[in-house]
Amino acid sequence: MFRRSFFSQKALAYASAGTLAVAGGSYYFLNSGPAYPASTRESRKPQPPWLPPSREQNLGVLKASASGDEDAQLDLLIVGGGATGAGVAVDAASRGLKVALVERDDFSSGASSKSTKLVHGGVRYLQKAVMELDYEQYKLVKEALHERRIFLQTAPYLSHMLPIMLPIYKYWQIPYYWAGCKMYDILAGKENMESSYLMSKGKALETFPLLKRDGLVGALVYYDGQHNDARMNIALIMTAVKLGATVANKVEVTQLLKGADGKIQGARVRDNLTGEDWEVKAKGVINATGPFTDALLAMDNPTHKPIVQPSAGIHITLPNYYSPRTMGLLDPATSDGRVIFFLPWEGNTIAGTTDAPAPVEKEPRAAEDEVRWVLEEVRRYLSPDIKVRRGDVLSAWSGLRPLVRNPAASKTEGVVRNHMIYVSPSGLLTIAGGKWTTYRAMAEETVDEAVRTFGLESRTTNGCVTESVRLVGSDAWSRNMFICLIQQYGLETDIAQHLSNNYGDRAWSVLSLAQPTGENRSLYGVRLAPQYPFLEAEVRYAVRHEYALTATDVISRRLRLSFLNAYAALEALPRIVDIMAEELNWNAARRRQEMASTTRFLQSMGLPPGALVVSSVPVRSSVMDWLDLAYRRLNGGATTPRAAVVSSGRGRAQFEAGEADSLREAFVERARDTAGRLDKPAIRELLQRIPNYVGVRTKDLEYVLEETGLSKQKDVDVDEFVEICAELKDVSFAPVSSAVSKKLRRAIPVEKSGGGV
Repeated sequence: MFRRSFFSQKALAYASAGTLAVAGGSYYFLNSGPAYPASTRESRKPQPPWLPPSREQNLGVLKASASGDEDAQLDLLIVGGGATGAGVAVDAASRGLKVALVERDDFSSGASSKSTKLVHGGVRYLQKAVMELDYEQYKLVKEALHERRIFLQTAPYLSHMLPIMLPIYKYWQIPYYWAGCKMYDILAGKENMESSYLMSKGKALETFPLLKRDGLVGALVYYDGQHNDARMNIALIMTAVKLGATVANKVEVTQLLKGADGKIQGARVRDNLTGEDWEVKAKGVINATGPFTDALLAMDNPTHKPIVQPSAGIHITLPNYYSPRTMGLLDPATSDGRVIFFLPWEGNTIAGTTDAPAPVEKEPRAAEDEVRWVLEEVRRYLSPDIKVRRGDVLSAWSGLRPLVRNPAASKTEGVVRNHMIYVSPSGLLTIAGGKWTTYRAMAEETVDEAVRTFGLESRTTNGCVTESVRLVGSDAWSRNMFICLIQQYGLETDIAQHLSNNYGDRAWSVLSLAQPTGENRSLYGVRLAPQYPFLEAEVRYAVRHEYALTATDVISRRLRLSFLNAYAALEALPRIVDIMAEELNWNAARRRQEMASTTRFLQSMGLPPGALVVSSVPVRSSVMDWLDLAYRRLNGGATTPRAAVVSSGRGRAQFEAGEADSLREAFVERARDTAGRLDKPAIRELLQRIPNYVGVRTKDLEYVLEETGLSKQKDVDVDEFVEICAELKDVSFAPVSSAVSKKLRRAIPVEKSGGGV
């Protein structure tokens, strides 16, 4: 009886169906995850060199557009060289249109270089879509997840998947987070990267030893993408150039040109390097200026009402030991409702972001209160034996996220959560809002609208193809290419990986400019900073191949050194200026100008205002200057006012020679009658007598006492006093904005939470 039922047709059918289901599921599982695109060219040898048109040639094309020759006129003039403008240029050029792009400053000089570096759909957007039944949020997540996969396919060397851990401290959160992340996976469908999974408490602490263990019950890990934003922006620009677009940085639009019918026919532009100006004629003009959108709209219509609501998000950079090299961390519930990411990036750790209303400015600075807030939130989920101090902050930057309101919408509608395309009565086409992950979709919609609005159907050769257009550097790149670089050039591993992951197959061209080091451990590639893999050859490549025109362009957007370590960037600055002077024939005055302007820029990256650098090869205009400098050095004099010893380390490493000993002597003299210890009022009194600490505020001292764990002590000894002074050198440079602090302590809506959340 049993044998008959076991071998019946029904039982065999169930067994066959189950076997097929298991086999199918296993096949799907084994083939899931990111399918890294294979290189289309040989990756073990140098690629044919490609030298883009010079800046002078590009300016010639812009000038010729107004010559009256119909063939020389542009189809589209794009204003703005950030992610959106560069994406529009790639899309339009790939359709066969005659395109030009101008940028007032440098490519990705605004928010496009100051993002959280994530390529993602937005877990928090999905949460709001479900909890509030918000279909718009659902569409936003769905679109972003689709674009995330395309992003990783078209720029494989600049982007990669990154697991992100959500630590769980309440048992009821386990099913809640698990369900949310599984919905995130399901929504991505076949374009999912890897499946989210639960992690035990022990495994979480093994993966992230710095995590606070008290109350930890486990963790949930989900996958998103990460990229190098400014390098990605440059790759888009160079791809557009290779497809036939004309680009020019440091070229500013000063006037919009209109015909008798009031329609825009081009723009008047100015070269900000030379002051020369001229007209550029185009069938259509696209405004892709991000936070500066309103400036161009007001140029078009003086009665224009602002539509941009800029929101400042700050990030800080910490040393690499603060996070695992292959996993990020997300704090989904901070003290005021925002989200904090804690992510490995380019060998260091970045933490952020905040969100606060901010004015539109060229180089926004991270307010000290915001930096301290991020540090406070970071401390909340790290082990109490880890003291995350202000002195650990290697750089801090602020980016403006351009939230926008559609001018065609009714007054009752809120800000646009995704992006907005608007055509003004004069024909100015504006694309604003959005985020890095969806730049390609935004560009596709923008060019579609431009083709319709400006009647360019006959000028296009094909429709949108950017889902398959691989960016410059991708064709001959593979994940193992760095090994070939090591074998051929004798590079150190970190240098080879850096070049491979930032230049793709163009790394061979960078190394063709490299000089021998004279060392056995690394045969080629002289470093700009000992602790980072950036090479002198990259500076020459940036000038010759990537339109870098100033030292700031190189140090922040080509090499990213200022984002990783503002102090190391300051140390490398003199050598960068020397190399660029050779390449661009700068005179002594221009070299001094570059040193000064880039140092000011580094102050917006978290460098204290008093930190100045003394070049190993100083920029001097006369022999007497050199002799004067040498004399002052030999006699122990300061070479520049308020000069400070700058190092990539922090804390006591900031002390000038003999400063720590002077502090000890001052303490001992004051504490003779108190058994070698001083209470807090006496510390304040003593600091007011020491020249470099006269301006220290009580608020800063209290913050440092809390940060060093001395706030509960009644008094301190000499070593603790020196430690307090070291921390004060970190926190007392930057101004504190109490107004910003009050704004930070409010709950932030998801759609305004910044950082691509």
